[in-house]
Amino acid sequence: MDELKFRREAYENPQRRDADFIAAMGESSQRTQFVNDLKRFDNQIEAALNIDVPTGLEAKLLLNQQLHQHQVRRRKMGFTLAMVASVAFVAGISFSLFRLGPVDLGEHALAHVAHETVAMQSSLDISYNTINSQLASLGNFANARFTEQPGRVFFSTYCDFQGVRSLHLVMQGEQGKVTLFIVPIEERMILEQAFADNRYQGEGFTADNAYMLLVAEHHSDIDNIKNEIQQTFI
Repeated sequence: MDELKFRREAYENPQRRDADFIAAMGESSQRTQFVNDLKRFDNQIEAALNIDVPTGLEAKLLLNQQLHQHQVRRRKMGFTLAMVASVAFVAGISFSLFRLGPVDLGEHALAHVAHETVAMQSSLDISYNTINSQLASLGNFANARFTEQPGRVFFSTYCDFQGVRSLHLVMQGEQGKVTLFIVPIEERMILEQAFADNRYQGEGFTADNAYMLLVAEHHSDIDNIKNEIQQTFI
């Protein structure tokens, strides 16, 4: 295998194990070092982009998609090592700025509902004591809690609002299910009283030290659940 073909195949996949490639790599220590450098750099890229965020977060999905697209482009086009390093650096900086910028709560809530389809399919019966335990573990709400069951709750788990750990509930309305996000108040949060997309309607309000975000297909459901929350959440 000539040098040009060897380097092209190494750029495409330095992890390959076919006999011709292994034999060609063993012909010189320079080729072995070249392949090892590519493998080590692949590991560095993967480690740099492997950011630990909760499952289901839209930002994590976007990051995984960017990583996959980056790997495909590199194999197809044979990017040089310097160019790959530059892309990884810019991606890391951009992601950090994304998490530190202003948070449009309404837009974020709608995106969560659109992507968290499993939550809308849940049929559990979750008690308000369980929800209170989850709120207490967040550490951002002081003594905020539900004093009684706020209607039927099908789903309750933690979620991430661009770096802010929050609570995600799905509740029963009169006409359909209603999603409730309980988000700790931070200065960078932008709260719109009303928001919507082509399917869902939403409303935001404050209660104690939390932003409450309600999302549903029917506005009457939002009004009913909001009334229950205002009567039971202190």
